[in-house]
Amino acid sequence: MENNHLTVKENYKSFIGLFCFLLGFLVFHVSFADVEQTRSGLSQQRVDVRSQLKRLNKAPVKSIKSPDGDIIDCIHKAHQPALDHPILKDHKIQMRPNFQPEGLVSENKVNGNEERTEPITQLWHLKGTCPEGTIPVRRTKKKDLLRASSVKKYGKKKHFSAPKPRSAEPDLLTQSGHQHAIVYVEGDKYYGAKATINVWEPKIQQPNEFSLSQIWILGGTFGQDLNSIEAGWQVSPDLYGDNRTRLFTYWTSDAYQVTGCYNLLCSGFIQINNQIAMGASIFPVSGYGKSQYDISLLVWKDPKEGNWWIQFGNDYVLGYWPASLFSYLSDSATMIEWGGEVVNSESDGQHTTTQMGSGHFPELGFGKSGYFKNIEIVDASNNLRAPKDIGIFTEQSDCYDVQTGHDGDWGNYFFYGGPGRNSNCP
Repeated sequence: MENNHLTVKENYKSFIGLFCFLLGFLVFHVSFADVEQTRSGLSQQRVDVRSQLKRLNKAPVKSIKSPDGDIIDCIHKAHQPALDHPILKDHKIQMRPNFQPEGLVSENKVNGNEERTEPITQLWHLKGTCPEGTIPVRRTKKKDLLRASSVKKYGKKKHFSAPKPRSAEPDLLTQSGHQHAIVYVEGDKYYGAKATINVWEPKIQQPNEFSLSQIWILGGTFGQDLNSIEAGWQVSPDLYGDNRTRLFTYWTSDAYQVTGCYNLLCSGFIQINNQIAMGASIFPVSGYGKSQYDISLLVWKDPKEGNWWIQFGNDYVLGYWPASLFSYLSDSATMIEWGGEVVNSESDGQHTTTQMGSGHFPELGFGKSGYFKNIEIVDASNNLRAPKDIGIFTEQSDCYDVQTGHDGDWGNYFFYGGPGRNSNCP
């Protein structure tokens, strides 16, 4: 009987030993597989990063080191990223628009009082210029790509980042985390838009948030087929690695899903200008109660070729988005928007303190609040004119707000922005 007990105990010990061995063997192999998978993932990431850097950073004719740490590469026009797009393989670069909108206005007063704004430039201009026949391209660095959620998503917006004034679905607006303070027009065919935009350097709470002020040229619906051309200034630590205010453009033909990107970070936008760099910092910026600085942007559709052009200030025609990139915008826009946008990541359940515009509410006025002035649309006759039936849209006016006005010299204008979290916006 005792021998039987010993046999059972021995068998039990053998079973436990075998189980432990098999468990250890399994854990070892799972851990080894995880390590190998991690190594494989890192190896693939390195390959992806190298490939992307090679695609984005074309061989320069000349390079300029900007005081802000940027490197501006002067790339031959024929070698720019735009022409990597499959549908632009045999594209002949259009060196100038056939027509520009008529009816440009002078801008220097508001409410009958002369309000002084100062000239503005880009910081890299302090260190040099790009020669004729080239375009300035901000060099993408390895650390830029590594900040992105993935190499493939670098330079792209998330879905639902365009405001949805009348067809807004609250659940989508909440989920997207994007908030706006804008004015808009819709219900007609639009062939461009213009505005002079006050430039600030709003504070950003977290690196994955941004603050921008821009013009939206929109066509289609706010579902999966939205066409959008966008231009303005932004502060985006994730994209640029700092908190400087930068000139930017964006485009998409499928509601930010696959197509389009910021600046020249994908093929599409064709640049012809050798003096202004997309994504480069703007210098100087406005100060609260101090000197005010603004930029003028005009986006319009060339009536002959159908391409969408952009002009910076009165002197710099930057380039164009070929009509072939779009579906709805190959005809016209159905909505124009002007204003600010921020990302609210709602950390710890509180509203972000990321600022919009100057970081102050619109009622403070000139010198303290951000503004857009001389907002205009381009009509079917290629004329600039004042927009009719302007609407206002903001998700939370206690966080960011907008106030419109009209003046003989500033035309249609509005002040906008806010601080984000405050006593009325917890």
